[in-house]
Amino acid sequence: MGNWASIPSAGLRRDLLAGSVAGLIGGLVFWWALAAQDMTASVPGVLGLELFAAWPALHLLVSALLGACFGAISRYQPEGYAGLTSGGLLWGLLWWIAGPMTLSPLLGGLGPSWSILEASTAFPSLIGHLLYGGVTGLGLYATANLYLRYRPEVEAPETRAEAASKHILILGGGFAGISAAQRLERLFAHDPSVDVTLVSQSNALLFTPMLAEVASSAVEGQHISAPIRASCPNTQFYRAEVLSIDADLQVIRMRSGPSPTVEEVSYDHLVLALGSIPSFYGLPGMEQHSFTLKTLEDATRLRNHIIYLLEDADFEPDEEQRRKQLTFVVAGGGFAGTETMAELFDLVNSVLGYYSNLRAEYLRFVLVHSRDRILPELSDKLGDYAIGKLRDRGIEFLLNTRVTGATADSVLLEGQGPLPACTVVWTAGNQPNPLLSTLACERNRNGAVIVDETLRVTGLVNVWAVGDCAQVPDADVEGQAYPPTAQHALREGKVVAENIAATLRGRPLKRFRFQALGVLVGLGHRTAAAEIRGLRFSGLLAWLMWRSIYLSKLPGIEKKVRVALDWTIDLFFPRDIALTSVPDRIIHPADSESSQEAANPNERVQ
Repeated sequence: MGNWASIPSAGLRRDLLAGSVAGLIGGLVFWWALAAQDMTASVPGVLGLELFAAWPALHLLVSALLGACFGAISRYQPEGYAGLTSGGLLWGLLWWIAGPMTLSPLLGGLGPSWSILEASTAFPSLIGHLLYGGVTGLGLYATANLYLRYRPEVEAPETRAEAASKHILILGGGFAGISAAQRLERLFAHDPSVDVTLVSQSNALLFTPMLAEVASSAVEGQHISAPIRASCPNTQFYRAEVLSIDADLQVIRMRSGPSPTVEEVSYDHLVLALGSIPSFYGLPGMEQHSFTLKTLEDATRLRNHIIYLLEDADFEPDEEQRRKQLTFVVAGGGFAGTETMAELFDLVNSVLGYYSNLRAEYLRFVLVHSRDRILPELSDKLGDYAIGKLRDRGIEFLLNTRVTGATADSVLLEGQGPLPACTVVWTAGNQPNPLLSTLACERNRNGAVIVDETLRVTGLVNVWAVGDCAQVPDADVEGQAYPPTAQHALREGKVVAENIAATLRGRPLKRFRFQALGVLVGLGHRTAAAEIRGLRFSGLLAWLMWRSIYLSKLPGIEKKVRVALDWTIDLFFPRDIALTSVPDRIIHPADSESSQEAANPNERVQ
């Protein structure tokens, strides 16, 4: 990991200084642009406060401070002028919303000015804020670049005083793996004898709770993912597939992309954070004919599939085939399934007006669940509220019903005939990464490795496991395990890092103990259900809480701003229906006949 102590602090000082200078220049340009149109009195300052009109120096001071904040958050990157400029534009837009649209009216005794009419009144100020943000972003790049030209030693890392003697290897770049790497970076920031490496097949941390919104065009996919190299700048990162783990030799074997070369990496401590993959339980045709929601590719593929079906159905002359194309089935009534169904319903109904030949009565949305109620993690009252809200909108529920398979244009249901549908989303099962089955350790029935209360893998030396691939014993309920949720994974990552550090330093280990803060589920149409510390919320208030909490959990200010803008746009405009790729499987009437023949009830799994 090297000696990082002086490098980040020097880099941060550079970016703070460059940002403040850039913000000052942006503030001068902002004021000059308004003064040129004789508008400084009517649209004062970057925060929209009347005080700035009388005291321009105060406006410049705040501009410089906001520029310094932008520098500390965005940070200078070589050849990154385009990213900093676009980030600056978003920064200016954020402060237009926070200032003239929110802060100024509140201080004037009014509510936030978020209506279209009030926004149009503040439009001249928007131009000034965008100009301020763009100049600040470009100015940050130019000023930092100039600074490094005269002080190049700030960017040059110091030579290691000694070679690393301990190597900590993390497999998996999800919530648990990234949390462990970030905590290890802090714990060993001043210790050059420890190296940390992270291996993952994806180069970005994905905020999976929002994948349903990507599939429904409510949020751009890249806005809910953060590059691992940026999130863990002092961790060695390999984008590669792990092929095998030799716990006896303490070596893993991995391969990067299509390369035939297999590399070996040794470790002193290994953290398994490999997550989970969909489990189809051997149901015939389910893996081939259903969509899952585990990756950005899954969400984008589902979105394009639905939009393509709408396009095809608008042109389809056969009414039976059209209804089949417009039937959407989700298998699984947990959080993922319920949110996915709500988002797909909002997507299709939001854009239906674009298709002149489609009517609402053609649409059918069906959620299939094997239990007698959806969302078993919530209280009965909130579960009933959720199903009632969704039913009122026209979503059907097949409860106490098991899916037994799928064909290209139907879902097979236990005890019932095939349900014609060209879209099936599978959220009813997950299993830990199959690589874990090669380890000589205890695993539960689902395949997750069993760990003790300190997160050590039972039966292996210096191997730890966290997240979805681990069964972590509940410290408060004997015989029970913690659920595989993001809030648990984040905290497990921190604890495993602290316990590895304690092991290397000869200190006592910490038991993992955590009480869930609560659960939230979005129900679409600006409604949600939430249960936090025993308190229950529903409707618009729960929806605002759901969005606020999700926004706060997104990594980095840039992602928060981008998602907030996506949500703001979604309030006023229909969802985007531009196809970004053609689906890999397309259903036509001819295919429909052959697939119906294949749907033999005698072949269903009971």
